[in-house]
Amino acid sequence: MTLETSRLILRRWREEDVGPMAAVNADPEVMRWIRDGGVLDEQQTRGRIRAWESEWESRGYGLFAVEIRATGELAGFTGLSVPDFLPEVLPAVEVGWRLGRSHWGQGLATEAAAAAVRFGFEERGLERIVSIVQVGNDASERITAKLGMRLVRETVSPAGGRRVRVFEASSAAG
Repeated sequence: MTLETSRLILRRWREEDVGPMAAVNADPEVMRWIRDGGVLDEQQTRGRIRAWESEWESRGYGLFAVEIRATGELAGFTGLSVPDFLPEVLPAVEVGWRLGRSHWGQGLATEAAAAAVRFGFEERGLERIVSIVQVGNDASERITAKLGMRLVRETVSPAGGRRVRVFEASSAAG
């Protein structure tokens, strides 16, 4: 499964992605808004990638590795997953993204996430996709706005105890 945008290739994970993704996950500034803000090491990243690939096998969707078309560099991830960490929104499918800092501020997360949302609606027939953003993460809130998502609730995530906002888009919205 591969999706292409003007600047990106969204694809399944490879062994050589572990190191670059581990570097993204080890950056405290990148991880600041993820769960409790803790970083991940290479072993933890390898386990996450295995879990993401398993989700592809069991659900038919998952998190894509995001590769820069021009260079072949791994930028991070985007894609769809079930937000089990926030049971009150279930059943739901969440669009998420995480890019290394050198890829911030270029519109790449929005470009990647928009492709993942289209995939969910058009290829997987989803009716609703959510995005869960920690309060204060203004950059991610701007992405949800660009994706045409609307705020549906604010709550506290049991995974980290932080306040989060839940945004939603529906296939009926176009």
